[in-house]
Amino acid sequence: MQKLWAKALERRAADPDGAVTAATTLLEEVCKHIIDDGGEEGWRIKWDIPKLYAETAKLLNIAPAQDQENVIRAIFGNCQSVVQNIGSLRNKGGDAHGGGRARVPFEPRHATLAVNLAGSMALFLIETWQAKREEI
Repeated sequence: MQKLWAKALERRAADPDGAVTAATTLLEEVCKHIIDDGGEEGWRIKWDIPKLYAETAKLLNIAPAQDQENVIRAIFGNCQSVVQNIGSLRNKGGDAHGGGRARVPFEPRHATLAVNLAGSMALFLIETWQAKREEI
């Protein structure tokens, strides 16, 4: 995970499109590892990032509908939106897919935002998974 994080950080200024792709890959990898550790293998059926995150959130009990506290539920819902939209950024402008002439490259500041949000989410997911495993 640290190599993916480092790759995303390194690409922000010189290769913003690649940084967004690396940020999405980081989130996908974290989700897939957590799902694997949780005994699920459904992601192998070609789940996209929103589905990967939704299943990970369920395993970690952080899905928006799972928490009774309104503020926390709202934050978890916004986290879900952040992950989904980072994936959308990658699909529309990252270097993972060809965009043709209509593709508009990202500015470094956009890549920095996406990378930092992805890193924060990845760290939160990892720490939550570790805490959950310690409870068992």
